[in-house]
Amino acid sequence: MKTIYNTKIKPGENKVIKIPIGSLPTGTPIKIPVYVFNGKEDGPTVLIQGGLHGDEINGVEICKRMLVNEYFTNLRKGCVIMVPLLNVYGFIHFSRELPDGKDVNRSYPGSKSGSLASRIAYHSTHDILPNIDFGIDFHTGGAMRNNYPQIRYTENNKKSIELATIFNAPFQFASGLIKKSFRATANKVNIPIVVFEGGESMRFDEFAIHEGINGVLRVLASQQMVNKDVLKNIPANKTITLTDRKWIRARKSGVFTPYVENGKPIEKGQVIGFITDAYGNRNLAIKAPFDGYITCLNNHPLVSQGDALFHIGKKK
Repeated sequence: MKTIYNTKIKPGENKVIKIPIGSLPTGTPIKIPVYVFNGKEDGPTVLIQGGLHGDEINGVEICKRMLVNEYFTNLRKGCVIMVPLLNVYGFIHFSRELPDGKDVNRSYPGSKSGSLASRIAYHSTHDILPNIDFGIDFHTGGAMRNNYPQIRYTENNKKSIELATIFNAPFQFASGLIKKSFRATANKVNIPIVVFEGGESMRFDEFAIHEGINGVLRVLASQQMVNKDVLKNIPANKTITLTDRKWIRARKSGVFTPYVENGKPIEKGQVIGFITDAYGNRNLAIKAPFDGYITCLNNHPLVSQGDALFHIGKKK
């Protein structure tokens, strides 16, 4: 038996719970939809979450497609709690943050009477987190930065590393815990959360969406929550574990042209892009500082000094 926001979900029962968090200035109520699929047999409870940042729509789409295809309707065991869209306000405003500029993922564990971001974090912490054994949180790059599909785990957390390995994204690496984030809050109560990053904000990326869905199915199949037959048409990735990650930033402002594709290997000294002025009078080559792989690429052609251009990492 599961109890979420004073609603009981019996074994073998599926329910949609809507947690009220506020309203628009027009008086239109805003609620967080929580989909609960409770198997008949005991097993782990998994959180699948999208839209913590409202403009990161690939995660929302991953959740939506899994709901439409009824992957969880008849679970063999355990429970799936899916929150396709946590930050409803950000979603309808095409924004990472809330209308007041606050970031939900920097507002945990939240407050029942605090800012709007804090209230969303409060319900996430108190109504959802206590019910799960582990979770998968979907994100994308922001500000036209495209993240090649990657899974991030908590360093020295065996369960987190195990989940990331099973998820089997093209890249995986340890990522530090950010203060007042959802993952850091879950970690304090020994609940491992892995973060999938794929694509960029406000733009669908079919490759990233498919990798996200495939990763979830691998995790559920490993826990015997769904039949392993769902994996028969899903090819396995040769996951590359990365270390020594580094942002390459613009040394000058100008027009940025990348010369490598996202996700590709690079060699030390290789020219991976150029920055020019608008008239072609100045040409600044950007070179790789070490052998590694591109994990994130800035798709914006106009950059200012200090802007992030590439995120790269060494193969472990």
